Amino acid sequence: MLTIEDLSVSYGAIKALHRISLQVEKGSIVTLIGSNGAGKSTTLRTVSGLIRPLAGRITYAGERIDGQAAHRIVARGLCHVPEGRMVFANLTVRENLMMGAYLQRDAAVIARERDYVFSVFPRLAEREAQQAGTLSGGEQQMLAIGRALMGRPEFLMLDEPSLGIAPLLVKAIFERIVEINRTRGITILLVEQNANLALEIATHGFVLETGRIILSDTAAALRSDPKVRSAYLGG
Repeated sequence: MLTIEDLSVSYGAIKALHRISLQVEKGSIVTLIGSNGAGKSTTLRTVSGLIRPLAGRITYAGERIDGQAAHRIVARGLCHVPEGRMVFANLTVRENLMMGAYLQRDAAVIARERDYVFSVFPRLAEREAQQAGTLSGGEQQMLAIGRALMGRPEFLMLDEPSLGIAPLLVKAIFERIVEINRTRGITILLVEQNANLALEIATHGFVLETGRIILSDTAAALRSDPKVRSAYLGG
């Protein structure tokens, strides 16, 4: 569903990605793991059109999208949940969800998608009229994912969904990510600092190190790889 070929990205004189290539199969959960500064978030931001690549090609659902505007990529069914959640703090939960549905024109479809989001994240239904800025970190992460789901994506990119969240809520959110993948068939590309958790739910993984992919394998194989265990899984 997504193919990245020889992708290079620079921030001025600093090279962030060095000719990386990867594929994400339709219906899968694929994770990018690596230390801070490895290029994981840059990869997602480039795919979603927020950063222009220096070189390389990005193909989504058979169409080349590198260089396209971000809103056109969203309209094709590829949504990005950014690191840090980035909810609209002064808007209510309901208003944040409506922002995610800005490309939708059918009121019945919007209502149906909102009901689906509330079924996945019941806490959001309980806090529908509450300002997003007053939610806990975990609830804001639920809202950020819910807002993306309102766009009816076929492909969802999640950047550090466990960051700054209580462990109990992290478990609940990752269970919901698996549920979204299985019940809706949404393909997921996941960036996650908690490599153990990411590889537990993923089908395939790529290890990024200083802007280069150094390993690629099934999630199970990566979890048992001595180098990966030593560097990212706590031994």
